[in-house]
Amino acid sequence: MDLLALRCFQVVARHEHISRAAAELRVAQPSVSRTIARLEAELGVELFERRGRRIRLGRHGAAFLRRVDRALGELEDGRRELAEAAGAGSGAVTVATETLMTLAALLRRHRAARPGVDLRLRQCPADAMAHLLRTREADLCLASEPLAGPGLESVELLREEVLLAVPAGHRLAGREDVAVAELAGEPFLTPGPGHWQRELADRLFARAGLRPAVVCEGNEPGALLDLAGAGLGVALLPAMAREAGPRATVAWARLATPDSRRVLWLVRDRDAFAPAAVRDFADFAVAHFRGDG
Repeated sequence: MDLLALRCFQVVARHEHISRAAAELRVAQPSVSRTIARLEAELGVELFERRGRRIRLGRHGAAFLRRVDRALGELEDGRRELAEAAGAGSGAVTVATETLMTLAALLRRHRAARPGVDLRLRQCPADAMAHLLRTREADLCLASEPLAGPGLESVELLREEVLLAVPAGHRLAGREDVAVAELAGEPFLTPGPGHWQRELADRLFARAGLRPAVVCEGNEPGALLDLAGAGLGVALLPAMAREAGPRATVAWARLATPDSRRVLWLVRDRDAFAPAAVRDFADFAVAHFRGDG
């Protein structure tokens, strides 16, 4: 059992797809299949359930993956810690976020103040972020919910109202007290399951005994504003979307419910080694969102 085999298993487990894993690892697909087969033979158990060409991580594989993630994470921490001690740290920070709009103003200020830091961004729903932290594929995450998992800690950055974005001239434009029941049958724009806007919408509608009439379900929450402006439907968006700048094609309304809000959290793995650049970015983000910087 060597590190390359463990890394191969980790990537295959994440994709549950041999060819996609091979593309990420930049090796031939048969090589990946042979590596997984050898690893299973050495361990004496099947790590994946196979159904034709499809594979799924099995019970034994899931248990082994937790150990592999921890082991490879520790080795990556050790490499980064020694690099920093030797003065050869990269000054790189990888941040995962649900939508890039959340980071725009922060990144602009951080780049002006820390031009030498290499910032790398990952976009994903909150339910995928814990894995990125555990595997050290992300140093920090900005999530609209506190992430669950051993060793994860969350710091509140921001509380803001969630507004209803509607096309200009819409019947609800400018309203301050829109009941969720008034949205019955209204074409609804939302990210897919796992995104905070979808979770909030499902919760608000369910409480009113309704289901949103979803006409567009995508993976780019930041595009919802443009889609609402194009007249495709209405969407729940954080107040920062309105503050980003006026748009003649979009109007706003307030829902008549006190919990149409979101909380933005900065999440990290407290057991992971955090280079100086990562610690500094975390402090910078807290000061930015709290208005101290």
